[in-house]
Amino acid sequence: MGHFISRWFIMSVAVAVTVLLLPGLQVVGHPPVLGIVAFALFMALINASIKPLTHLIALPFSVLSFGIVALVINWLFMRLASWLAISLFDVGVTVNGFWWSVLASLIISIISGIVSAIIGD
Repeated sequence: MGHFISRWFIMSVAVAVTVLLLPGLQVVGHPPVLGIVAFALFMALINASIKPLTHLIALPFSVLSFGIVALVINWLFMRLASWLAISLFDVGVTVNGFWWSVLASLIISIISGIVSAIIGD
């Protein structure tokens, strides 16, 4: 459980930086920190539970399409996390389109790697 909480914290930091950098992501709700934390919670839950299995099943299609299927799956998971956070908690982060999602997932990956290295997770 402690590992999940640290991953959630790392995801929250990464999402916060990404929201500050990209105009295609908007925080819904007040205070904005709650929207970021709620979105990061669902992203961490999705990344820990269904994302590995989905990417494994879609691997042949992803190889044939040179990674386009993986980008679409990431976009769908960001949409799902956004929808869950907003519908359950009335706070969250909205992603305005596919390419903003692609950029956001790249930045989130880089930032979460840096934060993980800093805190030693």
